Amino acid sequence: MQVFLQGNIVGGSDFAEAYGSHLNSLGGSCLYVSLLSEALPRGLLAHLKLSDELIGSSGGGQFLVLLPAESIPAAHAFLTEVTRRMAAFSDSRLRLIWAATENLGAWSDVRRRLDQELNRWAGLSALEPENVFGAFTPGADAERWLGRLFEQLPESAAAVLDLNAPGLLLRGGEPHPVATHRALNDAGDAPASLEELGKRASGRSAWGILRGEIDLYETRLRRAQSVEEYLPLTAFFKPFFTGEVQVLCTQGEFWRKVTVLSAGGGGFAVAGAWDALIEFAREMQRLYHRTAEEVLRDAPGPEAKTMSMGLALAPSLDASPAAVWAGAGRQLRVAKAAARDAVSIFGRVLDSKQLAEASDLKNLMLRLVDEFGANPQFLGELGAFYRETDRVLPARNAARQPEASQRPWRLHRRLNRVLDSEGRPREFQKARAAVQAAFLTRGQGQLKLKPSGRVALEWAKLAKEAEQE
Repeated sequence: MQVFLQGNIVGGSDFAEAYGSHLNSLGGSCLYVSLLSEALPRGLLAHLKLSDELIGSSGGGQFLVLLPAESIPAAHAFLTEVTRRMAAFSDSRLRLIWAATENLGAWSDVRRRLDQELNRWAGLSALEPENVFGAFTPGADAERWLGRLFEQLPESAAAVLDLNAPGLLLRGGEPHPVATHRALNDAGDAPASLEELGKRASGRSAWGILRGEIDLYETRLRRAQSVEEYLPLTAFFKPFFTGEVQVLCTQGEFWRKVTVLSAGGGGFAVAGAWDALIEFAREMQRLYHRTAEEVLRDAPGPEAKTMSMGLALAPSLDASPAAVWAGAGRQLRVAKAAARDAVSIFGRVLDSKQLAEASDLKNLMLRLVDEFGANPQFLGELGAFYRETDRVLPARNAARQPEASQRPWRLHRRLNRVLDSEGRPREFQKARAAVQAAFLTRGQGQLKLKPSGRVALEWAKLAKEAEQE
């Protein structure tokens, strides 16, 4: 009898945050999970003296293999030892969970049994009772090892499982399919630091981290009606991210401004100059929409047909990458909770269409300053208007309604004051009118500020900041 065995490496995001005090150790933490989920199923099959052809899927922190029933006890013993050594290396930040079930019945039944077994290890059940509430201090040896793993790309992408090696990985074998792009320093002989990436941004010198995930990715996999449907789905998502992220990073300004942290499974993460990350998000949405429409054209439902992202900017050039990584994770969760196909950026959640509108509006505002000589002060005036509306609670009675309904006209008055149109060319008049219209929308009987306008405003202010200092 044949048995499906699925394994997941849990705690990857917390692991990266715990060991991400530097760019190399943060990237190494992400890379480590990807490499381990590739090397582990191959190491398991080698231990059982079975062929690699039994691997159904791997990478992105998970794997699926097909084993003969008589190999299950030995597989359990091997994976138990892997789990213990992985926990020792990561100070229990990483844990391997797995489930096995017979290849009996429909695939939906097999999938349900696997999920039920894996869910047993959710929450506190995934923790060892010892030292659960103990203080955590990242191990210096592990952090240095992770940093070297990232520094030595692309050579370090070739790794095999060895339980006696540091981190359970030993250099050897064929390179695993992982995205390896790193922006280089000005000399071209080493990866650029986050500070260098931030200084390459147009406008304010700042860097950030962008994280993205497929919407309802696990739901789409669970809806597969057969293993023949399930495996092509996993085979599509994994190479899409490893391939498209790698290729995109070699185009335009991305190759100098963006470094890949992780790519594979159901998502990706990149670090780089703030302006490049916004454009990177737009390109990833466009590429994923186009590809998903083709691959999932006949699939019912919206699951896995869109992707959401979260962007966090570092408060300073020397900020901790771990804190920014955690911030990007929070922004990603905000975007996924708000809607599908969303990006959380500058305190607002926009869909792909709204983000395109924000880009066009940002270009329009910069054109008013650069081409028509408008006073950049108008960006601050608009920002003050947004701050006022953010501080005031929604009107709760009729007495406060007139005040709320007058605010749009105050916006027009401010624009009239700082964008004096007298004697201006016709093109300036049209651009000024377009800016006014783009910031306001009608809803529930009164005018409201558009979230895309707020994003465009912050975008333009960051782009002009260096010139105003």
